[in-house]
Amino acid sequence: MVLLLCQKGIRILLIPEDCKQRTCSYQDHVFVVAQVEKIMTPDGNQSSDATEFVLAGFPHLNNTKVELFSVFLLVYLLILTGNVLIVGVVRADTRLQTPMYFFLGNLSCLEILLTSVIIPKMLSDFLSRQHTISFAACITQFYFYFFLGASEFLLLAVMSVDRYLAICHPLRYPLLMSGAVCIRVALACWVGGLAPVLGPTVAVALLPFCKQGAVVQHFFCDSGPLLRLACTNTKKLEETDFVLASLVIVSSLLITAVSYGLIVLAVLRIPSASGRQKAFSTCTSHLIVVTLFYGSAIFLYVRPSQSGSVDTNWAVTVITTFVTPLLNPFIYALRNEQVKESLKDMFRK
Repeated sequence: MVLLLCQKGIRILLIPEDCKQRTCSYQDHVFVVAQVEKIMTPDGNQSSDATEFVLAGFPHLNNTKVELFSVFLLVYLLILTGNVLIVGVVRADTRLQTPMYFFLGNLSCLEILLTSVIIPKMLSDFLSRQHTISFAACITQFYFYFFLGASEFLLLAVMSVDRYLAICHPLRYPLLMSGAVCIRVALACWVGGLAPVLGPTVAVALLPFCKQGAVVQHFFCDSGPLLRLACTNTKKLEETDFVLASLVIVSSLLITAVSYGLIVLAVLRIPSASGRQKAFSTCTSHLIVVTLFYGSAIFLYVRPSQSGSVDTNWAVTVITTFVTPLLNPFIYALRNEQVKESLKDMFRK
């Protein structure tokens, strides 16, 4: 069905499929096509331009909203406090002006931004009866969540290589990881997360959504729940997401795994038992965080289809959103004696 302009006014006519140009001839008349037929969903329903969505949140835990709000608020404040302390002490103490702490500062910045993209909106939904989010805010949240997450994967890989060079090539380490090199590598991590996410975000933003105020089955605008609301076939987009997620997550995981594997081999050659124990203690704690972060991300995003158990996805996302950002400051920095001394000196001033 098309809207046609002719000499006698506007007519709505059924015309052949091959007559969908700006001008076409039909029954010895020339018409000007003003509007092509509306987009139809696979089930025959008309699509609409969505202006807002509804976030489902935690529907099975509605009776514990106050408790959940209190717990998540406390965790969020701890995440902010721990990571802000790391950023502050790294910038303030010249003793911590080394590549390892420079990258830790960048990791803390990513954690602050990543959690702040999701948690404040989630906390406000606990206190509100309406869990709506505008279409623009949803797409923005979608973009920054995946952009910051991809950057964090790249940065974790860089940090593992940095530790490998420091332990296995200590004499060449200052030259290999100079200040200029560290800045360029950190910038590459930030830009490297930004670029691959841009295309899928634009593609999702251009999708037709079938229902105004549709419910996103999550506590934020994640990829899978959003794609399920589209009234068009999203198989190619899901396959593209799978390829990009595999490239970013799996490649950085391989770099991290190889680096830590070489570190372990180097530690085994340390003659001192106490030295080996200390090194293994540090590596083990790092590997716990890396395993949680990579494991949950692979479960959620490195699969051809974004469909899956909603409850399971919620639980796994909580790990990446709350658990690892909370553990990172303690595992990577606050257990470090040098950082503890710097914090004590900073608070004494």
